[in-house]
Amino acid sequence: MATRAPTSPASAHPPLAERLRPATLGEVIGQQHLLGEGMPLRIAFESGQPHSCILWGPPGVGKTTIARLMAQAFDAQFITISAVLGGVKDIREAVEQAQAVASGLDPRRTIVFVDEVHRFNKSQQDAFLPHVESGLFTFIGATTENPSFEVNSALLSRAAVYVLQPLAEDDLAQLVTRAQALGAVPALEDAARERLLAYADGDARRLLNTLETLAVAAAAQKVDTLTDAWLLKVLGERMRRYDKGGEQFYDTISALHKSVRGSDPDAALYWFVRMLDGGADPRYIGRRLVRMAIEDIGLADPRALRLALDACETYERLGSPEGELALAEAVVYLAVAAKSNAVYNAYKQMRAFVKEDGTRPVPMHLRNAPTRLMKQLDYGKGYRYAHDEAGGYAAGEDYFPEGMAPARFYEPVERGLEIRIAEKLRQLRALDAGSRPDGAAQE
Repeated sequence: MATRAPTSPASAHPPLAERLRPATLGEVIGQQHLLGEGMPLRIAFESGQPHSCILWGPPGVGKTTIARLMAQAFDAQFITISAVLGGVKDIREAVEQAQAVASGLDPRRTIVFVDEVHRFNKSQQDAFLPHVESGLFTFIGATTENPSFEVNSALLSRAAVYVLQPLAEDDLAQLVTRAQALGAVPALEDAARERLLAYADGDARRLLNTLETLAVAAAAQKVDTLTDAWLLKVLGERMRRYDKGGEQFYDTISALHKSVRGSDPDAALYWFVRMLDGGADPRYIGRRLVRMAIEDIGLADPRALRLALDACETYERLGSPEGELALAEAVVYLAVAAKSNAVYNAYKQMRAFVKEDGTRPVPMHLRNAPTRLMKQLDYGKGYRYAHDEAGGYAAGEDYFPEGMAPARFYEPVERGLEIRIAEKLRQLRALDAGSRPDGAAQE
């Protein structure tokens, strides 16, 4: 539904989140990578020229607030459309409102803000294009989904994309302080404050809505100071059992990782569910699963990495709780997959070697020769094109810098696909040995 932004509170008792909504750019908490001095959005505000943009970030990080402040900074009519509830009719109404103020006695700019823009289909998103191109209004879309996948390329090409980050605990603590300064929240014990900040998980709206619920309950029970025990009693299942960022949080992650590495699917699934029950962000668990697929499974089963990535993408599509099943499937697969840390070890060793060894020049036969001069200087001279050799392999060719002893860092394990990889490398080294006069393989 398309609406003009209200000029005054719609209720005598607006929600706490609305009462604490910043009225100026300086009051915005967080997002300093965009709003700090010399940062992209600050420059946009100070330029006097609004531009279409996509604000991409998780819930409760200030997307709507920034859009409203942009309208205020440019003295623009601010029209909001909810892509969850709206449709083409709402877009048409927004166009009519923009045309009305543009042709009035006191012409003004219009900013059309579309919340959850990824919920609009292609034809609905396309409806904005001619009006964005004509300059009738500035388009601002807010989305929690990756705009590369969810926003039409035509619309995306006409808008800058700004990535908003979850609020840090210090940022959330400032919100608590502001709420207390309004007299909206009772005093908080340190343990209760820490639990609240962890529960908010970077989401200002979740924090403020929870504070408001607690304030109402505290007033009803005549509680002056909120303790950790009281929080757990009042919020029950809403308040999770451990503090994100605390020792137990990282211990549980460690237990999940080690259960996967130890090939115990039941234990891995147990710790996975414990993490979800404890309030861990499923996206964070997904990132850890990707890391496990790379570090502990590697080339013993390359399918593991793709399956972990697919599980993350599926969660982004479905959300909770449906998407959590895809992550559970990945947990079980990773646990039962063949394990190898050969690439992980080789990579670490090679980084250490290169750091100590310094920079060696690329051999002439391996250099690129795109120009006649480079060819005259013998760039690429003597290079053997592997596809023209028997079996597609230039036996005996040396690809290391001149004067450097050939190094063997990657040693596949005798598990999973790396059994075949090891066999292949033995065959290639035997061909190398047969191509040399002394018949010795490189070590």
